[in-house]
Amino acid sequence: MIRALVFISHGAGEHCGRYEELAQMLMGLGLLVFAHDHVGHGQSEGERMVVSDFHVFVRDVLQHVDVMQKDYPRLPVFLLGHSMGGAIVILTAADRPGHFAGMVLISPLVLASPESATTFKVLAAKVLNLILPNMSLGPIDSSVLSRNKTEVDLYNADPLICRAGLKVCFGTQLLNAVSRVERALPKLTLPFLLLQGSADRLCDSRGAYLLMEQAKSQDKTLKIYEGAYHVLHKELPEVTNSVFHEINMLCGSGLESPQHSQEASGAVQRNLVLEAVLGHTLLALRRRRRRAKARGPWRERQPILVPSGCRIPVMGMLAQALV
Repeated sequence: MIRALVFISHGAGEHCGRYEELAQMLMGLGLLVFAHDHVGHGQSEGERMVVSDFHVFVRDVLQHVDVMQKDYPRLPVFLLGHSMGGAIVILTAADRPGHFAGMVLISPLVLASPESATTFKVLAAKVLNLILPNMSLGPIDSSVLSRNKTEVDLYNADPLICRAGLKVCFGTQLLNAVSRVERALPKLTLPFLLLQGSADRLCDSRGAYLLMEQAKSQDKTLKIYEGAYHVLHKELPEVTNSVFHEINMLCGSGLESPQHSQEASGAVQRNLVLEAVLGHTLLALRRRRRRAKARGPWRERQPILVPSGCRIPVMGMLAQALV
């Protein structure tokens, strides 16, 4: 029986395939996990790490959630976001108060890093965005992602990671997102779990305390991992195991409801082909693959069922359907 839906929002420069282990854990709790690669990421369309407006990410998430809820209208929906994906989740929840059952935030982008967002650098970025928007600010330093060297090596070897470097135009969108997130914090009333590493050099850990202080949620939990870096779900084993346990406690408790059993059973019967490949029924937004030559502008995408074995950005990527 499917007990709830969970949407996973990945971070900047990566893709949803990096959340397979987390998705498998959630699926083991009877949760239907779904995701997509954000525009300009992974196998989705668009120029790499370029978006016209940060709200495009939020709009895509809301559209994807709406598609899923057509088949599961009575099931609660959780949001899980990491880094930039955390900012997307916060803005998504704020856009629809009372709609979501809860959210999990792993090292969310609430405040920009004090090292990279000095007053001078912010001003310089705004000026450069007007004259050199596609100028690269350099790639993400993988050594600051995790203390787990194996995970860092896997990140470096992943062909779907964007290595072109953060462009000025995308950096400006991230700064705009931070401003939007700060304005959205007082609107948050849903339960949430916030996980943060004290040695995170990419997303300022002070943002976690700001979120706890300003969110109006009655049920909110912050856990700080001393010495941990940015990607807590791929950190040293003791950290990652704790992260999985905390998420399990939030998403896996108190969800059983007999009234959902008939609905969930029928939905699974309608999607046996997908279940055989992915372990769960999954929907995704259609993403046109990047063309080898000219990449066209982003266009509205319509939701479709993901065919068996299709190399499309979906969560639960198995049998080389990994994104």
